[in-house]
Amino acid sequence: MKRILTGVALATTAALVTATPALAAAPKDPVVAVKKQLVPGKGVKFTERTTVSEGDTREVFVRRTGTLQFGKSGIAASDITGKLNITSKDLEGLDESGENADLASLIKAMAQPERTIRVGTTSYISGNVWATMMPEGKTWFKAAKGPTGGLLGTFGQPLNLAEPATVKTLLKGAKTTGSGYTGKTLVRDLWKASPWLRATWTSKPSAKAMKTPISWRITVNGAGLPTRLVTTFPMAVLGAGGKGSVSVDTSYTGWGSAVSIKAPPADEVTSAFKDGEDDISEALDLPLGSIAG
Repeated sequence: MKRILTGVALATTAALVTATPALAAAPKDPVVAVKKQLVPGKGVKFTERTTVSEGDTREVFVRRTGTLQFGKSGIAASDITGKLNITSKDLEGLDESGENADLASLIKAMAQPERTIRVGTTSYISGNVWATMMPEGKTWFKAAKGPTGGLLGTFGQPLNLAEPATVKTLLKGAKTTGSGYTGKTLVRDLWKASPWLRATWTSKPSAKAMKTPISWRITVNGAGLPTRLVTTFPMAVLGAGGKGSVSVDTSYTGWGSAVSIKAPPADEVTSAFKDGEDDISEALDLPLGSIAG
């Protein structure tokens, strides 16, 4: 009997050991993982969807795809295409007669994709409303210290996980999940840490916006590299007014892939619009928020 009881005890112990789930290993440090990726000629690709919510209404507002090229110390260049969620059906019945012609032309232009190539801090922007402003024979507008994503970048992902300083700022006080991290970070802390954010949002947030938290969730792979980022924040942070919220869902692929981003051909580029002006601030101030709201 003693031998039987001993056997049962051993069998039970073995079963308990087998049944006990292994503790999930903490994700590898994304700051270290991202720093290792900063090799000239390498980069990462992303796709994202921006959704605007207000009350019971939730709609996709902008979709974007892009490629980031790295240098030794950060992002050396980027190539981003964005498109408002305007379809041909939305344009049906558009009144293009008389005094409505200019507005109709603007709306039709806004339904087209916008592409921004940025090399260093110089941006080359084409498509969308920019196409209506170009002199004949030119398709790209050159802007020194220009925005990362043109007009639509304001509603794109504000956090760039290819910036180690941004990732480090996010992880302060963050919670570990089974597949990554989650947390809330004040706009002012991100504004201070991220050159990308300062170049993406074309005007400095208000004092109230600076104190507003951005909620976020990062998923990382086995190497600690981000594969997905979801952020949520009030639309008012963008100076757009309204009581709605913005959610941006970004997926990253191809970390470490070969990337070569170059400026457009010089004969297609202009530094002045067809009216002779060279200030892009007016175009960047188009009331996208009223469309989103």
